Amino acid sequence: LYIFIEVDDHPLFQREAEHLFCRVPVSFAAAALGGDIEVPTIDGGRSRVKVPAGSQSGKQMRLRGKGMPMLRGGGHGDMYIELAVETPVNLTSRQRELIREFDKLSENNNPETSGFFKKVKTFWDGMKN
Repeated sequence: LYIFIEVDDHPLFQREAEHLFCRVPVSFAAAALGGDIEVPTIDGGRSRVKVPAGSQSGKQMRLRGKGMPMLRGGGHGDMYIELAVETPVNLTSRQRELIREFDKLSENNNPETSGFFKKVKTFWDGMKN
């Protein structure tokens, strides 16, 4: 007698041993300014998480003890959330205008972008010599 068990993927969570992983969408404003968001938990509840100001898409945060029960021993694993910063869509002309103005004012506030272009410039300057 053979018994085969197949477990379907969960629509929100991925599991690795006792740890859970969840990708959570967060608004551009919440990522830039910081604030509290609610994230789902495996038991059907919600937990509040403080998003630090300046958070980037892909930032991971840990919720201790919110994962799956450990098989041998007490306690639960952790739940890791990955922030997915959403870019606004279907903007009105006023919203586009405000974002363009914001972009002009924030030229020096994008560390990854400015660092990337400095590396590109250094590379091309090195190729000229």
